[in-house]
Amino acid sequence: MSAELDPATLMKKQVGAAAAAMVKSGSIVGLGTGSTAAFMIQALGDRLKSGDLTDIQGVTTSFQGEVLARECGIPLTTLDMIDGIDIAIDGADEVDPDLNLIKGGGAAHTQEKLVEAFSKKFIVIVDSGKLVNKLNLNFLLPVEVIPKALNPVTKAIERLNGKVTLRMGVKKSGPVVTDQGNLILDVKFANGIDNAVELEKTLNNIPGVLENGLFVNMVDLVLVGEVIDGQPAVREIRR
Repeated sequence: MSAELDPATLMKKQVGAAAAAMVKSGSIVGLGTGSTAAFMIQALGDRLKSGDLTDIQGVTTSFQGEVLARECGIPLTTLDMIDGIDIAIDGADEVDPDLNLIKGGGAAHTQEKLVEAFSKKFIVIVDSGKLVNKLNLNFLLPVEVIPKALNPVTKAIERLNGKVTLRMGVKKSGPVVTDQGNLILDVKFANGIDNAVELEKTLNNIPGVLENGLFVNMVDLVLVGEVIDGQPAVREIRR
């Protein structure tokens, strides 16, 4: 079966298109990062080309997203050129029952949080496998760290009973380096995260931490892609 006909791929494409359909002409749109967000960006580009959508500007959350948005013909702007963002659409690595998230599997969570916190409406697009009862049981929590602070930040997180691993690059020597020139620590708490709101504050108060991958009290709507009886479907979860 080709990738185009694979139900999981079709599901990602459908949930991306469903989110793109919520964007109105004249909007400033935060454009997320990742495979499902890529389908959303492509769907926005298709709407622009068809004339169904006009006069939008995108604000990207990663270099990867910037390249794709330009390829899809989406005009881009930056945070320092605008007063606000009407709607942001992005994926997530985990979503808990309170619609708190872990993001940062692609090491773009700092820019993502900046764009999404600046948005009037934040829509998350995921497949059903990203829905969890408790954060961090299966997915590590990314923490972006200034390189010179790597050792003291590691020790500070370990004092919080977190197991810390420096994220290493794939097909390259050395660690992953973010778009901001920093490093990523992936953190595992043995029993998961009990209080995401407090932990986000605690981690960000450690000197040398730029941002962590907990997104709390930010999400307005989650679009969940599912495959039911071999067919892709999308359902909504609202705050």
